[in-house]
Amino acid sequence: MLSYQHSYHAGNLADLHKHALLASALARLAAKDKPFTYLETHAGRGLYDLRSPEAVRTGEAAAGIERALAEGWLPQDHPLIAALTAIRSRHGGTAYPGSPLIAAHFLRPGDTAHLAELHPQEHAALQQVAGFAHLHRQDGFVTANALLPPAPRRGLMLIDPSYEVKADYDRIPGIVAKLARKWNVGVIGLWYPILTDDRQAPMARALRAAHPGALSSEVRFSPARPGHGMTGSGMFILNPPFGLEDEAARMAETFGRLVT
Repeated sequence: MLSYQHSYHAGNLADLHKHALLASALARLAAKDKPFTYLETHAGRGLYDLRSPEAVRTGEAAAGIERALAEGWLPQDHPLIAALTAIRSRHGGTAYPGSPLIAAHFLRPGDTAHLAELHPQEHAALQQVAGFAHLHRQDGFVTANALLPPAPRRGLMLIDPSYEVKADYDRIPGIVAKLARKWNVGVIGLWYPILTDDRQAPMARALRAAHPGALSSEVRFSPARPGHGMTGSGMFILNPPFGLEDEAARMAETFGRLVT
């Protein structure tokens, strides 16, 4: 069983990048009076406490979402701020939503959500907060392949693996291509880390070559601590909603100007 648990990293700089784009894309989908489906292949537990021993131990949230809020990196009308405010009004001021609860903020009656999470403890925690969704305790890629194309057909899927299995970097371009063929109208977003050894680079190049019309957003930042291998965050998005390129550009400018 994979050992990765996001509680140590919730609200970090990579989450800020990923969730700002995710919330912006979902807000654009919800702005139209048509139902949509949200799917997530690696959902995690859905809700985190930034004052938990795990979060405090790494300090990644303090350098991420907490710094961003204190320094005003996001405009007050940003969709991520709206989702975070709503979650904290229900769960307390140190709560931080994972992507399932960010999605839940934008879902309306008639919309549908499917969340896959294989890790037993993470899945059990997800069950406590994700009553709005269909939950699947199985491999997320198996779930996605079985559900596509979804009903409603319009929608967004987030692929956010832990990359503990290094072979993921080699196989993900093929997986994305297969899912895109089955759901050619879907917004398909893939998150990936940018690492000091650049092992993600061949995957990113293969994705860009195969899908030249996709949105490729990468930001860089200093390692969370000495020896930490992640120095940036990437989001690759097929069929991005209109205007999402502007949010990606704003995030690139923000990270380039403020993150040291």
